[in-house]
Amino acid sequence: MSQNIFRRNSVIALWLLIVLSATWMGCTTTVKERQQGQPAGGVTGEATSEEGMGKYYYFDDVRVPSELNYRQNKSFVYETPGFKAGILVFSKWRLDVDSLMDFFNYQMGKDNWKAVNSFKGKESVLNFSKPDKTCTIKIVEKWYGTAVVEIRVGPLGEKKM
Repeated sequence: MSQNIFRRNSVIALWLLIVLSATWMGCTTTVKERQQGQPAGGVTGEATSEEGMGKYYYFDDVRVPSELNYRQNKSFVYETPGFKAGILVFSKWRLDVDSLMDFFNYQMGKDNWKAVNSFKGKESVLNFSKPDKTCTIKIVEKWYGTAVVEIRVGPLGEKKM
């Protein structure tokens, strides 16, 4: 009798392992794969979507991959008639950081941002600028598999004469 219970538990454990493995492998899609051959669309307003390439959240020149989940409770935007600044936070479980960096480098260039520098490591950082503003994108892959993306946009500052 105990041998039957052991076999049954072994079969259940094996099926559970197979299902988890298939789920794990199925969730490892990359932004780069979705970026290939996708048509670019027009600019839309805050927190609205665009098919294929991503969405614009509050800033009409910073496109975010559609796979990322917006974390409103960790984000904020400050806006005046002269400028808009803020921090947008996103996350996604099992997302390839290299393809995410490729996505931002490609899309920011399309939106006329100039790449200033980048750092790659435990925390990856991309810095971009325009004549009147700057954008910093920080990507952190947590030990439990979630990628957290923090996008900071603000004014460049005033030049002294």
